[in-house]
This record gives sequence, structure tokens and C-alpha cells, in this order.
Amino acid sequence: MSESFRAFLYLVSAVFFILALKGLSSAKTSMKGNMFGMFGMGIAVAIAFSIPQVSAYSLTVFGIIIGGLIGAFIAKKIEMTALPQLVAAFHSLVGLAAVLVAAGALNAPSAFGIDVIGCIMRGSLVEIGLGTAIGAITFTGSIVAFLKLQGIMGARPIILPNRHLINISLSGVILLSLLLFVLTKGHFFFWLLAATSFALGLLIILPVGGADMPVIVSMLNSYSGWAASGIGFTLNNTLLIITGALVGASGAILSYIMCKAMNRSIINVVLGGFGDAGASAGSSGGTQERRQVKQGSPEDAAFVMKNCSSLVVVPGYGMAVAQAQHALREMCSVLKSNGVKVRYAIHPVAGRMPGHMNVLLAEANIPYDDVFELEDINRDFPSTDVAYVIGANDVTNPAAKNDPQSPIYGMPILEVENAKTVFFVKRSMAAGYAGIENELFFRDNTMMLFGDAKKVTEEIVKALEG
Repeated sequence: MSESFRAFLYLVSAVFFILALKGLSSAKTSMKGNMFGMFGMGIAVAIAFSIPQVSAYSLTVFGIIIGGLIGAFIAKKIEMTALPQLVAAFHSLVGLAAVLVAAGALNAPSAFGIDVIGCIMRGSLVEIGLGTAIGAITFTGSIVAFLKLQGIMGARPIILPNRHLINISLSGVILLSLLLFVLTKGHFFFWLLAATSFALGLLIILPVGGADMPVIVSMLNSYSGWAASGIGFTLNNTLLIITGALVGASGAILSYIMCKAMNRSIINVVLGGFGDAGASAGSSGGTQERRQVKQGSPEDAAFVMKNCSSLVVVPGYGMAVAQAQHALREMCSVLKSNGVKVRYAIHPVAGRMPGHMNVLLAEANIPYDDVFELEDINRDFPSTDVAYVIGANDVTNPAAKNDPQSPIYGMPILEVENAKTVFFVKRSMAAGYAGIENELFFRDNTMMLFGDAKKVTEEIVKALEG
């Protein structure tokens, strides 16, 4: 295959990746976006086999088969509730790959075509150093995110004494190591750069609280893209540079959007500044006396729903854990057949990653036209008869608006408290992922439905049909 034709195929593959990102921007076109991404990746793999430097075909095919089987097994077995931590784990692999490729290029520069008369080119040293730093930060940061999302490590922020001073010092060592590595080509400075970057990635994610984890997943996605782009420069692979830049840029844009949705600073995300508020605040209800709530039954909820004219469903992580989306669709179908106007309200950070709730609702074949984002639905709550909150805790907490001491203060929420009646499905009175009590529980118009979200919803369906 000629170099010019290979470049043309790289362009075609890049176009498919751009179309994939465009398709994934909407639940309606997400399947088409996935198909575009698969086509683009297929072309990219085929091109890789045509590169003259690639000679170990059997080893490469063996790696593809092993990786493909592992990926297929994980994709088949993974629960939708575990998707955020799976994404974080995959990000870590991209970061580790960047570090390993950089180490390989340093030890065998001729195999990568980056040496001149036995010396690595200065520009290539910069690429290797930057790819190593970004990849190492992505690797350890993603590992910590995985541990927090999986519940292995507590969701609460882990605040180290003088952590900002430590992070600044590590950043200084990283910059100095990078400079000395470029100037001296010394292996010692390369591994010092890698070690300090691994440490920084660990320390900037430790202070992140559970409520901020969706933004971190998005930001780590951006980091993994830039790490992949760095690998592309080291490998002199145009497609990898383009693809990594696409992922890095789109992840950064999504992180900015998420930060706006949570009233956070994008600088705090990059510098690991999350957790300050959560560490100092005592949680909006953590020091309060236990108050009484109104507890209802599925039959009570069914009676009110059957006699209402409009209902808004607010899904959250509790729905994902219980896998209640199919029962929810059945309930809403029954209500629609009785003339009730049913809509779904999605908060940008509901669940543990961007789009988590959209994916679950799409899995249950819930019409896209019935799903509304926060800014489109909030103004309708005052005229809504019933709000059915199914496992969405922090994103409905009025403390975000009226308690300056709350760690979620300033975060836009779904203002379900303005509905005439609120049914809140929850297993218990335990705090949400942000670790704070929800003021909504104690409102006069709120009735708690305790139990598994799927079972409660199924009981409501039985009562509606009965």
C-alpha cells in the first residue's frame, strides 16, 4: 500500500470517528454513532497492518484476539450500573499504554524512526516526555476513580494535609524532570518524570467527592485522549494524533458543560480542587435531629397517579441499581393509556457518568421525545401534579439552593419540590452519594416509598391495572 493511499485511508477513518462523535451526541443517533466508530476503527486496524515497520503479524493478531475476547466478555457481563467504573478502568489502560510506548521508544528509538545517527531527536524527546506525564496522570487518576465508583474506596473526599503544596511541588518536579530529560536524554529523568506523574494523578483524584465523580470521569476521558494523541506523535501515526485530539477536545468540552451543570470551576477539576466544600461542610442534615417523613405505599401512589393529569419521572442511580427502567416504562405506558401526560426529567450528572440515565431509558425503549433535560423541564414543575423520583437523590436536593454550607450548594437541581405531590422511591433514609441528607424528604408535599425501586414500581403497576 502506497504512502499516499494510506494517508487517504487515514482521512477516511478520521471522518468516521468525527461522525461517531456527532452520532453519540444524541440518544436517537447513538447506535449509528457506534457503527461509524466501529467502521473507522476497522479501517485503522487494516492500515496498521500495511505499515512497513509492522512485521510481527502473528503476535499482533494474537494480541487483537486476546484483547477482543476480553473486551467482548466484559461487555457481555457488565451491568449498566457498573458502566462508569468500566469507563474509568478503560481510561487507565490508555494512560498506561502511553507510558509503555514512550518507554519503548526511549529504549529502541530506531524501531520508531525517531533517531538520527544513534541520537533521539529533540522534538521526539518532548513528545515522549509529555506523553509519559499525561499518560501516567491518567493511569493512576483513573484507578482511583474506579476504586471510588466501585465502592472499594470510600466516596468521601480524602483530604491530605498541605495537599495543594504537595501537588504544586510534584508539578514542579514534573516540569524540571521533563526539561532535564529533553536536555540530557537521561533514562533516570524519564523514570523520575513517570514516577512523579503517577503520584500526581493519584493525589489530584483522592480529594474528589462522590458528587463530583461524573465530572472527573469526563475529565479523565479528555486526559486519555491527549495521552493517545501523544502516543500518535511518538509512533508518527497521523490517525492516532487526530483521534486522540478528538477525544481530548470533546472530553474537555463535556467537562466544561458538566462543570456548568454543577456550578463548579473547570480549574478545580484540572487541579483536583474538588472536595474542599465537602470536607469543611457538615452536610446539610448530617448534624440535624432525625425528623419525621410521610411514608406511603405503592397503592397510595397508584391512586394519586391514576387521578392526576401530568407526571414527571426523575430517574437516578437507584433506578440503575434496581434495573427498574423496564418496570418504569410499563408504569408510564399504563398511565398514558389513562390520559396522563408523562415526561422524564434528566439531570446532567444523574448517575455516575454523563448520559447514564439516557442510556438506561433508551435500553427500555422509552420514547426520546418524552425525555427532557434540566433546563427544559424545570419551569414545568409548578404546573405538574406528580413528580416520581426513582433513586435520584443529590440532583433533587433543595439544599443546593438554600444551604450555603452544603457541599452541593450552587449546583442546579431538578426542582421537583415545586410539584404538587412528590413520590420519592428509596431503599432507606441513607444519605446520597454526596454524603448529605436530602431536604426534599421532609417537605409537606413529599411521600416516601421505601423499598427496591423495581419492586415498588411493579407494585404500582399492579395497583394501576387492578
